[in-house]
Amino acid sequence: MKHKVGILGGTFDPPHLAHLQMAEVAKQQLNLEKVLFLPNKIPPHKHISGMASNDARVEMLRLMIEGIDYFEVDLRELKRAGKSYTYDTMRDMISEQPNTDFYFIIGGDMVEYLPKWYHIEDLVKMVTFVGVHRPHYQAEVPYDVVNIDMPETTISSTEIRNNIEHAEAFLPEKVWLYIKEHQLYGKK
Repeated sequence: MKHKVGILGGTFDPPHLAHLQMAEVAKQQLNLEKVLFLPNKIPPHKHISGMASNDARVEMLRLMIEGIDYFEVDLRELKRAGKSYTYDTMRDMISEQPNTDFYFIIGGDMVEYLPKWYHIEDLVKMVTFVGVHRPHYQAEVPYDVVNIDMPETTISSTEIRNNIEHAEAFLPEKVWLYIKEHQLYGKK
């Protein structure tokens, strides 16, 4: 029997409660054994914020998932030189774990961008894409995407960074304390 592993990639700058909720909902609805949080160094579709170092983002992720044994942080994209392409990452993971089915979790708003992903025609044969469906948002793509439902949320890392003084309610307590202690995003 094959293992079922979810992957949630992102900049996690900072990681917040919606990231945790997406991973939990995917794990439960798809009966995944575990979910890997995959922080990327240079995402091809975003400009780098430069707000928190790689080490700080990793530490915040570790603090967020501390004590949840079915969540792990995978650092391979931070160690790779150049841009973080999902295709390269999945090729490596499948080679390392051939007895595993991978479920790549993306926000519903990212589903419509799948046709622009690097080597998407190969990638859709390698993984099952999971779109976290948001109410009132519908994307049509020529690929099979498993949709899962999650309560509506308006949390985003950008909003948190831009309004850090009012962000405590959107962050796990240990992440909030880390941000304060290290004065990230202008928090003093």
